[in-house]
Amino acid sequence: MMAKIKMKSPAAAQSALTFEQLYERFLIDRTAQGLAEKTLQSYRTHLKSIAKHLDITLPFGKLTQDDIDNMVVSMRQSGLAPSSIESYLRVLNTFFRWSARTDLKIPKYKAPEVVKETYTDEELRLLLARPSAGCSFVDYRSWVIVNFLLNSGCRAGTLRAIQNRDVDLEHRQVISRHNKNNRIQSIPLCSQMVIILREYQKIRGGGATDSLFCDAYGGPLSENALRLAMERYNKSRGVESTGIHKFRHTFARKFLVDCGGNAFTLQRLLNHSTLKMTRHYCNIFDADIAKSFDQSSPLAQMKTPERVKIHR
Repeated sequence: MMAKIKMKSPAAAQSALTFEQLYERFLIDRTAQGLAEKTLQSYRTHLKSIAKHLDITLPFGKLTQDDIDNMVVSMRQSGLAPSSIESYLRVLNTFFRWSARTDLKIPKYKAPEVVKETYTDEELRLLLARPSAGCSFVDYRSWVIVNFLLNSGCRAGTLRAIQNRDVDLEHRQVISRHNKNNRIQSIPLCSQMVIILREYQKIRGGGATDSLFCDAYGGPLSENALRLAMERYNKSRGVESTGIHKFRHTFARKFLVDCGGNAFTLQRLLNHSTLKMTRHYCNIFDADIAKSFDQSSPLAQMKTPERVKIHR
């Protein structure tokens, strides 16, 4: 008679692994799920930071609530930015939900709302001024990128992934096939952007699958190359502050404040997976929205009624 082999349950096998080993399995699973490489890299970086405040060599099954609470205390005492602590705990919460370990609770930590830095109208005027006829292709391309960022509010990764074939000028849209959420997104184009892209594509040339926004040799732009190109462009226009994401913040602010846009439409335009992410912009620009409310208030759009004479 064969001896009965006692198999470890998945939970028991999981508990025997160290925190670090199980986290690696979590990353493998996220990779298989198609999570963006930039997000995966962020998860890896977060683990290195978490390891400064938590012993990740501990068996996962022996991790206690005290270990988690002490980790948070250590993070706060180390002088970490509140936004960093919030980010680390958000990733840990995702990891613990994946592990199905329900007896440990990640403390809720909400970093204070910080007003996002945006470009001023004067800075935008300088950046959007059309370059001279004799400018280099790189300078011209950077100008087109600035226009596209202000038209779309898209992320740097989305912009870099756009190919020539994704541009549909007839239907005034760009189809984004490779973005943070791995969802196909339609980026609408205003009339001015259609004109700019039509001209740019004639000059840029290239094949259908070539990057729309390329380097001087027609090759794709790396993340670092794009960042440096925009830094040089901004400085050449007399704008010291720079940052691709700053254009995203500027787009959100102008859409909500100057254009009277709503959070639901902004969520779709920014390709946010949840409305909660979009509400963050609504909260930090509340004061600006209130100041410009006359532009979107139905009452303010009506003619001022004549003063009514009341007989007593």
